Amino acid sequence: MLALRLARGSAPLALFRRLLLTGAAGCVAFLLLAALAHAAADPAGGRASVLRLAWCAVPLAATVQLAVAVARADPSARPRAGLAVAGMGPARLPALAAASAAVAALLGTGLALLVFLHLRGDLGGLPLHGAAAEALAAGEALPLGGMLTLLAVVPGVAAAASALAVRRPEPPPRRDLPPVGDPAAVARATPPTPAPAGLPWGTALATAGIALCAYGGDDAPADGWLPLTGQLGGVAAGVVGGWLLIAAGIVLAGPGVVHLSGMLLCAGRPGVMRLLAGRTLQDESRRLGRPLGALAAVAGALLAAVELDGLAEFGPLGTLGTGVVLACALGTVATVADDARAARRSATATLLRLGAPRGMLRGAAALRAATLLGLLLPLAWLTAFLLTLPAGG
Repeated sequence: MLALRLARGSAPLALFRRLLLTGAAGCVAFLLLAALAHAAADPAGGRASVLRLAWCAVPLAATVQLAVAVARADPSARPRAGLAVAGMGPARLPALAAASAAVAALLGTGLALLVFLHLRGDLGGLPLHGAAAEALAAGEALPLGGMLTLLAVVPGVAAAASALAVRRPEPPPRRDLPPVGDPAAVARATPPTPAPAGLPWGTALATAGIALCAYGGDDAPADGWLPLTGQLGGVAAGVVGGWLLIAAGIVLAGPGVVHLSGMLLCAGRPGVMRLLAGRTLQDESRRLGRPLGALAAVAGALLAAVELDGLAEFGPLGTLGTGVVLACALGTVATVADDARAARRSATATLLRLGAPRGMLRGAAALRAATLLGLLLPLAWLTAFLLTLPAGG
C-alpha cells in the first residue's frame, strides 16, 4: 500500500506527527467505548449516557483538527513528479491523505480496543488485568455492532477531513497585466492580500455566547449538562451553549487577531526586522490564526475549570479527555508552525542570497514568536474570564 510505504520512508518529524495522531485517535476511541460501557451498565440512565457520548465530540474535534494539520504538513500531500509517475497526481492526493490518516487512526483505535478489553478483564496474562472492571462494566455484554460503529468513527472522520483539507481549489482565471515597464500600473492591477474577515464575526459570536450565558444562568436545573460532579455538574444548558459559542468565537477571531498584530508591528516607521516579522504574520494569519485561537480557547477552558472546581472533579476519563484536547491543540500549533516555516524556506533562501544577515532573520523569527505568545496569553485569560462570568468567578 502506497500510504504505508510513504510512512516508512518519512522523516522522523513526520512519523512523530502520525504517532501523535495515532495516540489521540486511540484515546478518543477509548472514551467512546467507555461511554458505551456506561450505557450498557445503566440502561435506565439514558440521559447521562447520551451526555457522556456527546461530550466525546470535543476530543474528537481536536483529533480531527490535528489530522487536518498533519495532512497539510505531510510532504506527500504536495504534488511531486515521483508521485505523478506513480499515478498519484494532484487529483488523487486527497485519496492518499485520507488513506494515511485512516491508517494512523485505525492503528490507534485497534490499540484502544485491546487496552479497553484488557482493563475490563477480558484479556488475561498481563499486568493491570481487570484494573477498571467496575468502571468499564466488565459484567455486561457490549453490542458488537455498537463497538464497531464507534471504533469506525475516528478513522472515518479523520480520513474525510484530511481529504478535504488537501484538495486543491481550481486556479483563478488569469488577468491581463500591463507591461512590466510600468510599475505603477502593475501595482494598481495587483490586488493586495485581503485581511481575514473572521474578527468581527468571532467577536459577535463571543458576544452572543456571553448573552446566552447570562440568560441561561438564571435556570437552576436538577441535572446539569456536563457529566461531572461539583459546581460544573449543575451547569444549565444555556450556559453550556454560551461557553461553546464563546470558544467558537475565539477560534473564529484568531486569524483576524494575528493579522491585526502583524499590522501593528508594521505601523509607524518600522525597521527591516519589524517590517519582515509583521508582513510574515499578515501573510500567515490564515494558516496560524485558527490553531492559535483553538489553543487559547482550550487553555482558557482549562483555567476556568481549575478556577471553578479543580481537576480532581474530572475523574480518570475526564482527565484523559482534557489531556487529549490539550495535546491535540499543542500538536496542531506546532505542526502548523513547522509547515509555515517550510513554506517560507524558499523566501528565506532568496533573502540570504541577496545578502540579508542571518541574525536579522533569527531576530524576525524571535519577534514573531514573542508576538504570538503575547497574543496567546491574553486570549487564554480572556477566555477563562468569560467562561467564569456565569459562576461569578
